[in-house]
Amino acid sequence: MPELPEVETVKRGLEGSIVNKKIEKIYLSGLSLRFPLPDNFTSMAINKKILSVSRRAKYLLIGLSGNLTIISHLGMSGSYRVLSSSESKNYTPAKHDHLIFDLSDFKVVYNDPRRFGYMVITTKSPEDHKLLASLGPEPMSNSFNEEVLAKSFLGKDRPIKNALLDQTIVSGLGNIYVCEALFRSKINPKKKVKRLVYANGSPKDSLILLKNKINQIIRDSIALGGSSLKDFSSAEGKMGYFQNTFRVYGREGENCISENCNEKIKRLIQSGRSTFYCPKCQK
Repeated sequence: MPELPEVETVKRGLEGSIVNKKIEKIYLSGLSLRFPLPDNFTSMAINKKILSVSRRAKYLLIGLSGNLTIISHLGMSGSYRVLSSSESKNYTPAKHDHLIFDLSDFKVVYNDPRRFGYMVITTKSPEDHKLLASLGPEPMSNSFNEEVLAKSFLGKDRPIKNALLDQTIVSGLGNIYVCEALFRSKINPKKKVKRLVYANGSPKDSLILLKNKINQIIRDSIALGGSSLKDFSSAEGKMGYFQNTFRVYGREGENCISENCNEKIKRLIQSGRSTFYCPKCQK
């Protein structure tokens, strides 16, 4: 599933191409995504001008004239692609193309083989919409800091891996970046979150390090265009490269890359998700 860096990469690609363009036509495949598109989706979006493209956690927000916002989640395999003018001419919808926006002389295609993505269109402020209202702070934002994490973790018995996947605690993180951040912070994924906080509620050094490593990984991944595993590509059709820097994710049975460590990377299942870690480095 695309995580924050991948969605940010898509957002930047769309933002540079479609802002200030008018939606002239809309093609719908007629197949349901994870949730059916609203019946009034086409009538609300047609002839509207695209005013902005932004992101909140793993959601793309496409602001339209008329005080409208399209909230889009890529699911497991969703992708947007901006077609050039020449590519758009005589373009025939491909398999798994579920939505196509015609914008003057080019098209924007939403393709989703597994159909786990979804979209809504709303007149509400996006931050007040039920999909976004409960989301926690984002990495790299001023509201994401060790004090906020310590407050969420104080006295809790949850494993740190599960807590970081909770979008109400920190939004935008998924399995890949949580595994990588925990390894780089030398924190065992099974460690209880209360052990990262002093009894008075102040964060321990390990929690401060974890917050810093999360921010660093997110910045580095965005700079490399995200991680391309299976289906992900940018709006320009390009692959990301952050997967080439993975230290634990997907490396079960391989040697740990840490200096003076001869341990093999292991995998365990937590809440139905694979966790990759080094049992020697992450005690």
